[in-house]
Amino acid sequence: MPQRVRDVSWPARLARVEERLAQLERTGWERDELPLYATTFTAMPFSDSTSFSTLLENTFTPRTASLALGLTFVGDQVAGVNTGGEWQVLLAGAVVWSGLVAATYTVQYAVTTLDLLPYRGATELLIQIQTRRTAGANTGGRNGNGGSIGLSPRFARFA
Repeated sequence: MPQRVRDVSWPARLARVEERLAQLERTGWERDELPLYATTFTAMPFSDSTSFSTLLENTFTPRTASLALGLTFVGDQVAGVNTGGEWQVLLAGAVVWSGLVAATYTVQYAVTTLDLLPYRGATELLIQIQTRRTAGANTGGRNGNGGSIGLSPRFARFA
């Protein structure tokens, strides 16, 4: 059986390395994802409360310097009245990111990168995503308390 002699020349070795690098770039990079668990039993967590309530959470050990987070929000509409509200992200009980849900009954997207360096010494870090209703109908809706704020995570990646 014939045996192949490997080419040990510098240009040939460089060409093989470049081909392997190009193959890796075509396949993409794998990233660590952080799952966020819903605190309700619905497909898309929602809250019609007028005080902040946790809809998504997880406890994790910070392994990297940052967490890229993408969220989706939508208000409700009850009897022609649009629901608006607020949302906030907490790390270890402290608000690190917040925003508004417009009372326009449209889907809104929010993206940021959270700094995990202050929490690197922690063995367990609780992340919570909370919403509350601030405008809209006061009656009707799914639970009779008026409209609700829907929340869905798009991604949560360690960066």
